Amino acid sequence: MNKTAEQSNAAEILAKAGPYPLEAYQFIQDGLRFTVRQVHEQRAEDHGLGGPPTTEHVSGQQLCMGLRDFAIDQYGLLARPVLARWCILRTDDFGRMVFAMIAAGALSKTQQDSPEDFRSVFDFAEAFDCEHVAGAIRMPVG
Repeated sequence: MNKTAEQSNAAEILAKAGPYPLEAYQFIQDGLRFTVRQVHEQRAEDHGLGGPPTTEHVSGQQLCMGLRDFAIDQYGLLARPVLARWCILRTDDFGRMVFAMIAAGALSKTQQDSPEDFRSVFDFAEAFDCEHVAGAIRMPVG
């Protein structure tokens, strides 16, 4: 299959996942890298787990929490409106997008991974409310 046919096939798969624009998929990819770093840094700090990670895999729940943190890190108090503009209104939307990317060959999964892992992981209204976001925003040092 040539590159144009592969891109067309991937675009069709992603379009079937829902009304998400390409920027939303880029957010998922960037947020996944952010989450992997975050999870594995935390693992390295936890002396009880020891040793380097054997995989860069994160669970659906870990990814949802990481995407929340990434959205706050990138957009601050505008995180929820930015996600809403991309039709991302709940964690289930993250799952739909991730599994569309898996179907398109852009991501991989384990046998244990399921769209159910993304179901109602957190409430967007609570996760992105002003007080929570303000407390999570990192203040510059210096």
